[in-house]
Amino acid sequence: MLSSLHAHLVCLALVAIDLAARAWRIQWILAGLRVPVSFFDAFTLNVAGDAASAVTPLRVAGEPARLAGMAHAQVPVVAGLVAVVIEIVAMWPVVALAAGGLALAYAPAWWRSAEPQLAHTVRAAWPWVLAIAAVSVATWWGARRFSPRASHLVRRGMRRALAYARRMPAWPLAACAPLTLVSLGARVAVLPVLALTLPAPPALGPLAFASFTLVYGQLLLPTPSGAGVVELGFLGGAVGDLGGHDAAILFHWRLYTTIIPTVIGVVLALRVYGRAALVAILRGRNVAPAAGAVPERD
Repeated sequence: MLSSLHAHLVCLALVAIDLAARAWRIQWILAGLRVPVSFFDAFTLNVAGDAASAVTPLRVAGEPARLAGMAHAQVPVVAGLVAVVIEIVAMWPVVALAAGGLALAYAPAWWRSAEPQLAHTVRAAWPWVLAIAAVSVATWWGARRFSPRASHLVRRGMRRALAYARRMPAWPLAACAPLTLVSLGARVAVLPVLALTLPAPPALGPLAFASFTLVYGQLLLPTPSGAGVVELGFLGGAVGDLGGHDAAILFHWRLYTTIIPTVIGVVLALRVYGRAALVAILRGRNVAPAAGAVPERD
C-alpha cells in the first residue's frame, strides 16, 4: 500500500516520463529526416497537440496542431507531415502488441471480476447508455463533416512517408518502439498506482488491462477525451471493486491522464505561440505560414 503523497508524486513522475518519451520520439524522427528541432520545441508541439486533441471531438485538432507547432519550429510542411505519418506507423504496431499481450494475460480475469457490475450498470442506466451512444454518433458525424481533414492529410502523406523512411538512418525508427513502450507503460501505470493507496486494491494485472483499455479506448471515441463513455465505464465497474472510492480515483486518474497534460499544453502554447496562434492551432491552422517555404536541410 502506498501513501497518498507517494502515489501522487509517482503519478506526476509518470506524466513527466510519458511527455518526455513522446517528445524524444518525434524529435528523433525529425532528426532522421534531417530537420532537427530542440527538445523544448518537440515537447511544446506535442503537449499543444495533446491539448487540442483533448478538447475537440474525435481528437481532430491534435495532428493539425502538432503540424502547426512544427511549422513554428521551422520544420517544412512536407517533412512535418511525413514525421507524423512515420510516428503513427511506428507507434501503433507496438500498441497493438501490448494490447494483445495484456488481453491474453489478464482479459479473462478482468471480465470475471468486472462483468457482473458492468451488466448491472447497463441494465440500470440504459437510458444514459442510449443517450451517450446518440451523442457519440452525432459527434462523430459532426466532426467528420465540419472538422479539418487531418486524416486526409495523413493518408496523402503515407506514400511519401514510406519513401522517406527507407532513406532514414535506422536509429530513429529503432528508437520508436522502446520510447512508445515507455510512454505506454507510464500512462497505463497511473491507475494501478492510484489503486495502491486503497486498503484493499484490486488485482493489479486485470487493473492494468482495464487501465490500458480506458487510456487507449478513449482515443477511438468521438467525444472529447471519451467524455461520458469513459466515466460510465469507470464508475460502472470496468476497473473492478475500488471499495467505494471509484469517484475519487476517477478524478485523480483524469487529473493525471488528461487535465495536467492539457493545462501544460495550453500554458506552453500561450507562452511560445501567443494567444492568437493558440486559437489558430486549436482550429488546426498553420501558425507560421512562411515555415513551409523553408528548404529542407541537408
